[in-house]
Amino acid sequence: MRRVAEIVVIIVLILAVRAWQQRDVASGPAPMLAGQTLAGKSYSLASSAGQPVLVHFWATWCPICRLEQGSIESLARDYPTITVAMQSGDAPGVEQHLKKEGLHFPVINDPDGRIAARWGVRAVPASFIVDAAGRIRFVEIGYTSDLGLRLRLWLARYWSGQPVAATLNRDANG
Repeated sequence: MRRVAEIVVIIVLILAVRAWQQRDVASGPAPMLAGQTLAGKSYSLASSAGQPVLVHFWATWCPICRLEQGSIESLARDYPTITVAMQSGDAPGVEQHLKKEGLHFPVINDPDGRIAARWGVRAVPASFIVDAAGRIRFVEIGYTSDLGLRLRLWLARYWSGQPVAATLNRDANG
């Protein structure tokens, strides 16, 4: 009985910490996200309507972000993804970081944190799964596994009314 009580206390503490971390983050309809990527391409979250999107906030100075960047790189090859480099300096500095790390995911630079503030992001990494209708379905603050993000993207596709069997076949066949 004591072991069960300890497990319940640990679970409650974990849930309380997660609730505190996510207290001010955006929910419901996704805030506007538009800008120019470091690669010079225009980006608008609205242009991704019809499919789930990973919106990932990170920083060059964040050690947890470095642990997660391989997963984000992999996800960006398989799913619509936009990343936001929050308060990481000027564009050339962020580009240099990407080159040094061998990263190719799309990045909008947010040197002053204005985009992050619109989304309620105070800590990185922060990942948002936005469904096909433009609603935030999942928010994760801190490290999140590749599998965890893939599962959330799949669920967002399911909840958006897209046929899951068709998307599974499309994902399996490239």
